[in-house]
Amino acid sequence: MKKMISGIKPTGKLHLGNYIGAIQQFIKFQDEYSMMIFIANLHAITIKIDKKELKESTKQLIGLYLASGLDPEKVTLFLQSDVPAHTQLGWIMTCNSHIGELNRMTQYKDKVAKKEENITGGLFTYPSLMAADILLYDADYVPVGIDQKQHVELTRDLAERFNNQYGETFVVPQPISPKVGAKIMSLSEPTKKMSKSYKDSKGTIDLLDEPNAAYKKVMSAVTDSVGIVRFDIENQPGIANLLTILSTLKGESIENIVKRYDGKGYAEFKKEVAEVVKQFLITLQAKYFSIMESGKVETVLEQGKTIANQIAYKKIAKVYKKIGFTI
Repeated sequence: MKKMISGIKPTGKLHLGNYIGAIQQFIKFQDEYSMMIFIANLHAITIKIDKKELKESTKQLIGLYLASGLDPEKVTLFLQSDVPAHTQLGWIMTCNSHIGELNRMTQYKDKVAKKEENITGGLFTYPSLMAADILLYDADYVPVGIDQKQHVELTRDLAERFNNQYGETFVVPQPISPKVGAKIMSLSEPTKKMSKSYKDSKGTIDLLDEPNAAYKKVMSAVTDSVGIVRFDIENQPGIANLLTILSTLKGESIENIVKRYDGKGYAEFKKEVAEVVKQFLITLQAKYFSIMESGKVETVLEQGKTIANQIAYKKIAKVYKKIGFTI
């Protein structure tokens, strides 16, 4: 069975875009691949974050993953910081990365362009650690959004560079993106991505939002004056976004939804989207609160820690021997 790995930072709140663009895909992938999913808490400290917030967000993430349908018997869920080999290989990958490559990485480049203050060294070198996160587990595939493919390309370059210098060591991974729902946009600014970090309370539906409040957000979503329900990202980004949300949550093709609303206005269409989102949140949150009270999160993380360390230790031992650290 082919291997797949993914990580998510425990910063901000998980929202509907995260669910549709990533989590919903993981639920499908867990039956097709040998999956490992980690909470990237080492990456979280590239910016200032309160320790209480970090701890609570981390536990919340695992709880939401489990409530969404990820099965710990099929997926290894673990904390990045619980596996020392991540930082060990991260340093080696940093030493194999070129300054020019890291300068081109989007997050760092964007923050420099905005002239943000107190940019850390960790923010500059984190793509090298991300490469280590992937290469430790011989992952064949990495599910990524459209704006994350750059990091997998760097990972591929670093893997090939190391293999060429020290002999065959790492699997060179491939990025994989879902065909539908890869990028959910803000309800209030449909030309911008729904984001955990972007301050957009009206445009973002958090997975732990009160369901009725989420309903109102959908009903207030920005659309257009065309008056026709159709999938046209360029000219009708708001309607296209709502179509994507409804299609993925309901499991109905966009084409079929468009046919159902032929000759109908936006009001009825938005009501259906709002009701589907509301019912989705009600079901998800009931499972989430049950899991958080059960102690299952701690059990799953302990189990994942053991499995991940067993795999990562073998790989880092092989790397140490290859580069001459082992005497």
